[in-house]
Amino acid sequence: MPRAKRQSPAEPARDGAIDATDLEIIAELQEDGRRTYGRIGQQVGLSEAAVRQRVQRLVDSEAIKIVAVTDPERFGVRVRATIAVSVDGDVEPVAEALAEIPQVDYVVAVAGPFDVLVEVQCSDEADLFAVINRGIRQIDGVAGTETWPYLRLYKQTYPWPPN
Repeated sequence: MPRAKRQSPAEPARDGAIDATDLEIIAELQEDGRRTYGRIGQQVGLSEAAVRQRVQRLVDSEAIKIVAVTDPERFGVRVRATIAVSVDGDVEPVAEALAEIPQVDYVVAVAGPFDVLVEVQCSDEADLFAVINRGIRQIDGVAGTETWPYLRLYKQTYPWPPN
């Protein structure tokens, strides 16, 4: 029985799947998103060109995004909160309308006592009140909200895969 051809570490998986080498590259970028392809290559055993090709494939396929993670307080965000939204009827149009609110940075449909969870970043308590009262509660289909303002952030990470 012939053996399957072993994939070279420099070659990404042909089916677009993320392989172990991709995960190593991603881990390097998560540690420092500005790390050079040459340095990443030294860590994972590939050439600079092979790392560049793999990163470009991961970005093009939308498997990863390379972004700057900011400190919201440095940009005037003083109040952050999660808002649970109860919906009367179809969740999708409500979730789509919530996503259009500028202070909203996260919208997810959930199962349980609420239908949608929303994370907001506001300049102050008055802004939070306006988002809830004149924004979220005015959307057709919103039956109610429950708000949990954040008092202190202890941890925020973006690791993948999770440890």
